[in-house]
Amino acid sequence: MKCNYACGSQEHGLARRSFLGTMLGAGASAGLGTLVRPAAAEELQRQQKRVLVCYLAGGVSQLETWDPKPRTDTGGPFRAIPTSVPGVHISELLPHTAQQMHRLMLVRGVNTNENDHGKGSYIMQTGRRREPSTDYPYMGSLAARLLAPEGAALPGYIHITPGGGGSISAGEAAFLGPRYAPVVLGNGNPPQNTALPDAVSVTSDAARQSLRRQQDERFLRRRRTALTEAYTSTYDQAAALMAQREVFDVSKESEQDHERYGTHDFGRHCLLARRLLENGVTFVKVSHSNYDTHNENFNFHIEQLGEFDRTFATLINDLADRGLLESTLVLVLSEFGRTPRINHLYGRDHWGTAWSIAMSGCGLQLGGTVGATNDNGTEVVDRQVDGGHLFHTYLRALGFDPTDQLTVDGRPVQIADPAAEAIEEVLA
Repeated sequence: MKCNYACGSQEHGLARRSFLGTMLGAGASAGLGTLVRPAAAEELQRQQKRVLVCYLAGGVSQLETWDPKPRTDTGGPFRAIPTSVPGVHISELLPHTAQQMHRLMLVRGVNTNENDHGKGSYIMQTGRRREPSTDYPYMGSLAARLLAPEGAALPGYIHITPGGGGSISAGEAAFLGPRYAPVVLGNGNPPQNTALPDAVSVTSDAARQSLRRQQDERFLRRRRTALTEAYTSTYDQAAALMAQREVFDVSKESEQDHERYGTHDFGRHCLLARRLLENGVTFVKVSHSNYDTHNENFNFHIEQLGEFDRTFATLINDLADRGLLESTLVLVLSEFGRTPRINHLYGRDHWGTAWSIAMSGCGLQLGGTVGATNDNGTEVVDRQVDGGHLFHTYLRALGFDPTDQLTVDGRPVQIADPAAEAIEEVLA
């Protein structure tokens, strides 16, 4: 599905570079920052903690999802429906998700006070506001550093996007280094350049790799630096990834599962996300676009949430049935919400002042809500939180201490914003 109603900001048109080309170029800057692991990190690795983010790009409306306000001047045309948790209602556009409410926790008091796409996305994925002097790692990169087993063949952070080519988005790893950057799967396709050319046999490739390693080792004995080690590591990671290429082939899943998830792209991408989590990938982000509904907000939410609802509910149910939900933190995020005021184009504009997110999975109390907005959704009136509070909460749910520190160029930097703290009410 192609949607052409975004606001036209720069964030909606980022170019992607090819997979291995970017990987090699980024590898040269590895080692710029080191992380002091929390003492429990190795135990958490043994527990196989994972993270799944469904990112509703553009800014999904809280009023058409998690915090409906029917029969008010801002509520729009949709009803609030009961869920599997008595007393908790969500929008009628999410009937399947409503039946999974006992496995969800809604945070209805988010106020990031940011209406810019890029800045809002940064806050929601790093837990910080942008600073001129420091870029902070996205949650996916931090999770890959903390949770992914050393020497894992598969990337620790995979981002499945609605379109475009595969690449590595090195900037998201910030000072952790490109090893922890996301591998981007454009339209859910396997990483580019990970299949052998027809003219190269498996035997020939093994001989080439052996020769490369011998030459690398000879070179490293005389000129070992962080840059040369990163270069060698990049080739080894690429070779290991090629050996695991089948993990990215969602056609291996049953026809019945494809039907249950939906034959649209988002359904295929979420089925792939389940496959990746089952095969040990630490952090998977699935983007669903585009919710930037400045005009015809209600029609577009009918269409977009019509895809999201059944697919997301199926994914949550499958994770629970397969025993994965108790070890997987699931987040449904946007960069902000939509204005309570309905504009002259029957749309809703950017709104970071009073909106909602949904969470599920490990480390959380499920089946409820925290925070509240007023009767017409224009302001938070109970338990207001921002991106920093959310980031602290995610880390605590995964078993980490958000006050632990990163070491960046010899100076300590706290993992999460020192000015914030976790939302204790949602933690198990």
